[in-house]
Amino acid sequence: MDWKNGACGHRFIASFSGGKDSVLALYKAMQVGEAIGLIVMLEEEGKRSRSHGMPPELIRAQAESIGLPVYTGAASWTDYESVFIGLLKQAKDQGARVLVTGDLDMPAHGCWHDKVTQNAGLKLGMPLWEMDHLEAVREFINLGFVTILVTVNLSLGMKEEDLGRVLTHEYVEELQARGIDPCGEGGEFHTTVIDGPIFKRPIPVRKCEIVRDGDYAFLPLELG
Repeated sequence: MDWKNGACGHRFIASFSGGKDSVLALYKAMQVGEAIGLIVMLEEEGKRSRSHGMPPELIRAQAESIGLPVYTGAASWTDYESVFIGLLKQAKDQGARVLVTGDLDMPAHGCWHDKVTQNAGLKLGMPLWEMDHLEAVREFINLGFVTILVTVNLSLGMKEEDLGRVLTHEYVEELQARGIDPCGEGGEFHTTVIDGPIFKRPIPVRKCEIVRDGDYAFLPLELG
């Protein structure tokens, strides 16, 4: 299977964090296939997403602006896989044939997403797979997407001052000059996308007080 074009001609479900990579992968998949919804995994209490710590109401606002339903599951790390596979099977029953993810550097075989899709009877599509990191972020910006940095790892060259900044070409050059992967693939930062070509309207957000937790700093966002 051609993993980069795995959604071509198929109905698909997309793994969605609300950040730039998952949004760019969704955009690319929507050019060649039909999206039926977004999968978002939540922490056990259901108050934040597992991947980027986003509140469900912000995720729903993104999904509504894109025009897709959200498949959510709350899980601990212990039952994460079983809950995720359950959502995949639910999506398959509703017509999905492919799971689309925003992975860039996953191995061709033996990756976790490959395992769970096979378990659920779906194929796997990774539109950004093996894409050059700088090329990916440049394309994201050139397409007109707008994303805000909401999590930074202070032990990897990031600063609290980076929180809330919008990813622009100039900022990407600054990050590179600081020795930071422009895609944050080393865990340097996470983002939340608030506008772009697949959004019917921008997502109004309000920036809350920065939270520190060990090496990490977070900028919680609420719907504005």
